[in-house]
Amino acid sequence: MIAIFDTHAHYDDDAFNDDREQLLAALPGQGIARVVDVGASLTSCRKVLELMEQYDYIYGAIGVHPSETGDLTEESYSWLKEQCQKEKCLAVGEIGLDYYWPEPDHETQKKWFLRQLELAREIKKPVIIHSRDAAKDTVDLMTDAHAEEIGGVIHCYSYTKETAKVFLDMGFYFGIGGVLTFKNAKKLKEAVEYIPMDRIVLETDCPYLAPEPNRGKRNSSLNIPYVIAAMAQIKGITEEEVRKAAWDNSLKLYRMDK
Repeated sequence: MIAIFDTHAHYDDDAFNDDREQLLAALPGQGIARVVDVGASLTSCRKVLELMEQYDYIYGAIGVHPSETGDLTEESYSWLKEQCQKEKCLAVGEIGLDYYWPEPDHETQKKWFLRQLELAREIKKPVIIHSRDAAKDTVDLMTDAHAEEIGGVIHCYSYTKETAKVFLDMGFYFGIGGVLTFKNAKKLKEAVEYIPMDRIVLETDCPYLAPEPNRGKRNSSLNIPYVIAAMAQIKGITEEEVRKAAWDNSLKLYRMDK
C-alpha cells in the first residue's frame, strides 16, 4: 500500500502535549511516511524547528498565520527569513488572510502576507496559503505579487469551484482534509470533483478538523484514510489511485526528489 504524506499538520500544538512522542513514533508503522509540521506563530515556529530536527520523517514550514501577524516586527521577520532557509524547511507558511476574526486589521494582514510572499520568492520555496472569508483580497494580492511564479498550496481549501479555477490557473495545489467527509460540505465536494487529481494533496490541519466519524475529536494523521475513501468516491477512482496521486503531488509541491 502506498504511504501517506500529511502535507499540513500542527503537532507542535498544545493538544499533543500529553502524548506527542508516542503518537509521532507510531506514525511510520501506520503508513504515515512524511509529515510537514506548519508554523502559525513565532512561538509555534520554534517548536516546528525542534520537531523537524528530532524526527527524520517530519519536515517543517515556517511562517506566520494572518491572525498572528500583529506580533511581527522587522526583527522577527529577519529571524523568520533565516529559519526558512534551513534544508528541512520545505515552505513558507502558513501565510495569508483571515477575515473571520476582527483582529489584526486587514491592512496589517495584507502587509505581512505580501512580505512573506516575497520572502518565498527570494529563497525559492513554495508557500502555504491560509485564506478564510477573504477570497477576493487573497486572489488580488496573489495576482499583484505574481504568485504563479512562486507556487504552493491553498491549504484547507474552502471556496467554490469557480475560485478554484483561478488558483488552478496560477498553478497552485489544493490541500484537502477532514472537511471533505462532512455531510454539509457540498461546496467543497463540488470543488474537489472539479479540481484535477494531479493538483490535490492530503492534509489534516491536526489537531483540528477531524473527519467523520471522528468529527469534533482531536485529529491526527491516522485519520487520513477516511479522507482518501471520500475522495475516491467523489472522483470515481480507487483509494490506491488517490494515494499514489497525492504522494506524487506532495513531492512536486514541496520540490522533493523522492
